[in-house]
Amino acid sequence: MPSHPAQAAAALITSTAAGGVRQVGQNGNCMNESFDFGGDIVWRPSQDDIQRSNLYAFMREHGIDSYAELMRRSTGDVPWFTDAVMRFLDIRFARPYESVVEFPEGIQFPRWCVGGEMNIVTNCVDKWAADPAHHERVALVWEGEDGSTREMSYGALAAEVNRCANALRELGLGAGDAVGIYMPMTPEIVVALFAIAKIGGVILPLFSGYGAQAVASRLADADAKALFTADGFFRRGGIVDLKSVADEALSEVPTLRSVVVLRRSGQEIPMQEGRDHWWHDLIPSQPAESPTEPTAAEDVLMIIYTSGTTGRPKGAVHTHCGFPVKAAQDMAFGTDIHQDDLIYWMTDMGWMMGPWLIFGATLLGARFFLSDGAPDYPGVDRLWQQVARHRITVLGISPTLVRSLMKHGEEPVRAHDISSLRFFASTSEPWNPEPWMWLFRDVGESRCPIINYSGGTEISGGIVMGNPLLPLKPAAFSAACPGIAADVYDEDGHPVRGAVGELVITAPWIGMTRGFWRDRQRYLDTYWSRWENVWVHGDFAAIDEDGLWYILGRSDDTIKVAGKRIGPAEIESILVEHPGVNEAAAIAVPHEVKGNAVVCFCVLNPGYHPSDALVDALRTAVIHAMGKPLAPRSVLFVSDIPKTRNGKIMRRIVRSAWLGLDPGDTSSLVNPDSVEEIRVMGEGPRSR
Repeated sequence: MPSHPAQAAAALITSTAAGGVRQVGQNGNCMNESFDFGGDIVWRPSQDDIQRSNLYAFMREHGIDSYAELMRRSTGDVPWFTDAVMRFLDIRFARPYESVVEFPEGIQFPRWCVGGEMNIVTNCVDKWAADPAHHERVALVWEGEDGSTREMSYGALAAEVNRCANALRELGLGAGDAVGIYMPMTPEIVVALFAIAKIGGVILPLFSGYGAQAVASRLADADAKALFTADGFFRRGGIVDLKSVADEALSEVPTLRSVVVLRRSGQEIPMQEGRDHWWHDLIPSQPAESPTEPTAAEDVLMIIYTSGTTGRPKGAVHTHCGFPVKAAQDMAFGTDIHQDDLIYWMTDMGWMMGPWLIFGATLLGARFFLSDGAPDYPGVDRLWQQVARHRITVLGISPTLVRSLMKHGEEPVRAHDISSLRFFASTSEPWNPEPWMWLFRDVGESRCPIINYSGGTEISGGIVMGNPLLPLKPAAFSAACPGIAADVYDEDGHPVRGAVGELVITAPWIGMTRGFWRDRQRYLDTYWSRWENVWVHGDFAAIDEDGLWYILGRSDDTIKVAGKRIGPAEIESILVEHPGVNEAAAIAVPHEVKGNAVVCFCVLNPGYHPSDALVDALRTAVIHAMGKPLAPRSVLFVSDIPKTRNGKIMRRIVRSAWLGLDPGDTSSLVNPDSVEEIRVMGEGPRSR
């Protein structure tokens, strides 16, 4: 690597020619068909961006001159890279591992940090609290919907985690016991998460919007012994009940014997004698010191349940040396978090980005922000007000939320000083170019890059991601994450460029799930059954001529019309370009001649109303861009589209509701009423 920092920084900037205008051929964006993804480079890192980055520091430490060389070494020598990341992150082991990774059962079930002993709480909390220079540094900042705020230092966090761990032990809980977390995003949820890990328990994060059946099925599947919950929480000025939902769920979980209840909403709730305990009665009186349970590095830390297409959720198993390490790696190398940063990712603990935020930030000794309530209540400017008030430096935001904020224009943004922001970040769904550019250009003033991030619960983070070293195009990803041997395969299992294919991974990585809880075969069938020793992720992806990546939607959401394959996001991008359309979902439905036809669902912006003229305009736009064979058979207008709380549109549920089929697992939806609206429309007269 060049010795002079400026020369080294310049060498790391990839020489990338600007792409052309986004084009779609008459046959549409079909899998394996070559087309121009287009798009110009809109952001390039400065030398200061590069030189201050964690990624640059890691590369200099190992004499790596370019990102391409980093990818070759990190994917070609997995043990070296994994060990190097552990050392860079200062992951401390009570007993060092004898080997980084072994493969006694093949690539599908590697064993990591063999012989090592490490409880992740030692690295996230204990070591910082024991360091006089870090003890009083802020770990978390919280704001409630009413504007109240709290801060907690690493020292205070350690004391509260110890008290909570002592309380759990007093309740008879210990190593290997599964404990659910069904709570609002308050500081106590962080304490609960670390306390479970500290005693060697298994964390079961649950979405705070789940109904009783969803809570019960997950707790019962893991034989949960205890649950953290709350009386309720505030959202848009009202109270969302949690305790009564928990009570209904727990009637179906015979293994559960203890419930710890946080008083948040203040409403009257029933408490079951002997089982239920108020947080404020049980925990504050405990000693502020508590031993951290010795655990093997590969002991189970957490089971995160994800929705399945069969109606039965999948429990992704993660360990102490897996999920947190991958989370911190991505946070360090992608969003470039340093100890003086404050990162806010709008999420719920029931989604992987909740634990990702907490484990990643604390492993790095940084600060993270939590908030309950809605980002646009009590005012549409609440999010921007939070950025200004707390000087947030990295903001994780979904495309769905950006589209909803766009309709209010720039005035709510301009009312606040958001100059503290260094990066935007985004995950959960593909972008459309227009909202991406609005966030980048109009909100961030072309100063803050959008670190696009895509992977999954089973990945422990990202497969592809932006970073501070490489340029960006709208809606694109700069590269695969270091250590992820990602590729795009055609239908025959061959790598392709400039065409749509299956997103795959061809080598193991430290964060990969250790399988599905009690369902080994389902794990193998889901990810390893198509090509030998190749992880097939279930997303359509493409790599353009400049090496930038694009995620085009789930491959099981694929629309195939008369032999032509397209990702639904391509049609949706065209629909939302119309000023009247705020959000869209495109699905494939059976057609007796073409095999499938396209049906589109649109949510309109204020001031626009359903009409035949609007249907014609939207169909014409799709035909013009995608070709007549891909013309929507129907364009329908709905009040909402089924989606998860983190903004992911659930197209399989849209399709099932429209066709009158069993939609499978709908427990992750934030707006379940939208399913019935589509189902009723599907049974009655349809739009043209």
